[in-house]
Amino acid sequence: MRSVALAHPADFDGWRANARELAQARIAPDQVLWRSGDGGDDLFDDRAAQPPPVPDQPKRPFSVPRRFLELAEAVAPHRDPERWALLYTALVRVIDNRALVDDSADPLMFKLGAMAKSVRRDIHKMRAFVRFRSVGIPGDERFVAWFEPEHHIVRPNSGFFVRRFAQMKWSILTPHLCVHWDMEALRFTPGATYREAPDGDDLEATWKTYYASIFNPARVKVGAMLREMPKKYWRNMPETALVPELIAGAQARERGMIERGGGVFEEGAAFGGDALFDDRGVHSPVVADAAPPPQAAQTEGMPPNDSAATSLAALAEHARACTRCPLYAPATQTVFGEGPPNAMIMFVGEQPGDQEDLAGRPFVGPAGQLFDRALAEAGVDRGAAYVTNAVKHFKFEQRGKRRIHAKPGTDEIDACRFWIDQERSLLRPRLTVALGATAARSLTGRSVTISRERGRPQTLPDGSELWITVHPSFLLRIEDKTAAKLEYGRFVEDLGAIGARAAALAGSAGRGDGAVR
Repeated sequence: MRSVALAHPADFDGWRANARELAQARIAPDQVLWRSGDGGDDLFDDRAAQPPPVPDQPKRPFSVPRRFLELAEAVAPHRDPERWALLYTALVRVIDNRALVDDSADPLMFKLGAMAKSVRRDIHKMRAFVRFRSVGIPGDERFVAWFEPEHHIVRPNSGFFVRRFAQMKWSILTPHLCVHWDMEALRFTPGATYREAPDGDDLEATWKTYYASIFNPARVKVGAMLREMPKKYWRNMPETALVPELIAGAQARERGMIERGGGVFEEGAAFGGDALFDDRGVHSPVVADAAPPPQAAQTEGMPPNDSAATSLAALAEHARACTRCPLYAPATQTVFGEGPPNAMIMFVGEQPGDQEDLAGRPFVGPAGQLFDRALAEAGVDRGAAYVTNAVKHFKFEQRGKRRIHAKPGTDEIDACRFWIDQERSLLRPRLTVALGATAARSLTGRSVTISRERGRPQTLPDGSELWITVHPSFLLRIEDKTAAKLEYGRFVEDLGAIGARAAALAGSAGRGDGAVR
């Protein structure tokens, strides 16, 4: 039996180095004991994670899919003490069967996938619900927050807060490990207690006034609110004390909004419009980068009268600072949807490509040019349609100077569904068109076979129609010219049928603002 001591509970690099040596030496999983101090980080343990002694025999070189390493890195901070052993067992199996990494029906891979999802959700919660409070005196302030993570995410998540709040001194206290930033270096110390965290600051009254002003009663969904922000986070944020009172008066406030013509989406309102957290990542009225301006609060706490166009502009501006999934970090910018607010047809693609990422607009690259040509042949005016993507950031692999498109993962699609839901809530399109499997999954919540579903309408929960067809990039990948011509013709036929359906709906409703010329 070989014992491996890792440096700390989230030491993925240490596990990777040890696992490589063990696997090359053909050491069976049941012959390895992994230790990483899961009761908390041992800050005074100077034992670096080193590969354990292995037999003096030829090493077996191997490689594994990048997806497995991404999965292992996501699982590493999980609180399950068996995670390292499970990952090593999976590594040994993936070496012999590379396809295993994509087999969600395999019990071990299913379990690891669930663990990774739990860790990612915990990381998101930390970014969303950390609430910094000011301590010290003006000019010599430190901002301190309290958080109770479910997993060992403080170390792997600290880089986010350094990037977001590089120009201020801050500390995040948790029960097992605390992290501190002095604008030059990170420092970790043992865990703290809730009593050591500040319980308020001078700006909270202003923040409460603003929060009450943007609370949108017409969009309150208590169940969704509690799923997204369980009550255990409430004591860290001052505005949550206002929630019961605001919900209690929701009906009266809704009537007032209807009379005033208030918009659906309000800046800062997320998951049903309850403004529970800032999608830029950190809910903190103290920090200017994460806080809406106090002067936005107006009389009687009612939001301004907003048109759909203005609301779409506000939504797009809000999305520019989105950090809901890791794709925002390497991407140049958020690529949001564009089109008129009264569009009958909403086209949803997969994600922006290289040119879209640089231009900040959807469908402007080769696939977009083919899409424009097909729309013109089908008699559908792109200028009268709304065009967007299921995922708003470009996912790619860097190969030299080139950025190669990479397919978005399920977690990334699910994280970005928030923006699609908000766009559809504002537009209320009669027809939504999924261009490809990624868009179809975003809109239906399930995997879809394009060949089986295309060419016929489906009914979405709001009563509008969903049409599914191929993504124009699919046509660009067909090498056989004859096959490419046939598939392009089918694509034009699909768009023509969608345009004809939009015209019929516009005619039956007496609406003349459709996307059909």
